[in-house]
Amino acid sequence: MIVKVCGMRDPENIREVAALGVDWIGLIFFAGSPRSIINNEPLPTVNSNRQHPNYQLSIKKVGVFVDATFEELTRTATLFRLDYLQLHGNETPEDCHALQKRGYSLIKAFRIATAEDFKQTAGYEGRVDYFLFDTKSDRYGGSGKPFDWSVLEAYQGKTPFLLSGGIRPESAEAIRSFQHPRFAGIDLNSGFEIEPGLKDVGKLKEFLSGL
Repeated sequence: MIVKVCGMRDPENIREVAALGVDWIGLIFFAGSPRSIINNEPLPTVNSNRQHPNYQLSIKKVGVFVDATFEELTRTATLFRLDYLQLHGNETPEDCHALQKRGYSLIKAFRIATAEDFKQTAGYEGRVDYFLFDTKSDRYGGSGKPFDWSVLEAYQGKTPFLLSGGIRPESAEAIRSFQHPRFAGIDLNSGFEIEPGLKDVGKLKEFLSGL
C-alpha cells in the first residue's frame, strides 16, 4: 500500500517524515492553500548527497496543482524533480494526455459523495497513473472530512486509486479492513498536523505501525 503524506513544506519536517518510510510526499503548488510552498523559504530542496545539510531520503515527490498552465506544470516539475503531478482542477483528459506524451506520471483527483461521481472518471482511463478520491467539498484542497467508503463499491474502473479525505490516526483499523481490487494507497494530510504544513511525526509513526 502506498502511503503519501501531503502538504509538506518544512525541510526538516520532510526529512523526519521521509525517515518513517512513507512512499510519497506531496508539495502543494496552489497559492490558495495554507500549505502551499509558493513563497515559502527555505524551499524543500532535493539533494542525494547525504553530507549536504539539505539532503532528503529517497522518496517520490508529488506536486499538487489546481488548473496550472502547461508551462507552469513542466517548469515546476523540472525545478523540483517531481515524480508525479497531482491535478485537482478542471484539467481535461486531453490535458492529461498531453502531459502523458511528454513523459509525466499523473494523479487526477476527484471529489466523491455518491456513486454518480465516478462517472466523471471514465474519460481519464488510460490518461493517468492513479486517481485520488477525496471528500466532495466546495473548496480545493480538501475539507479534512471523510466520505463513506462503501460508495467505492460502485467504482468499476481500471485505474488504481488512493483514498483521501479526513484520514486520522484512529483510521488505521478501517484502512486495514477496507478492500477493493483497485485500492492502491492512502493520502494523509490535515489529520496528522500540528499546524498547516507541519506534520506530527509521532502521530504518523504510531499510525503507520498500526497499518
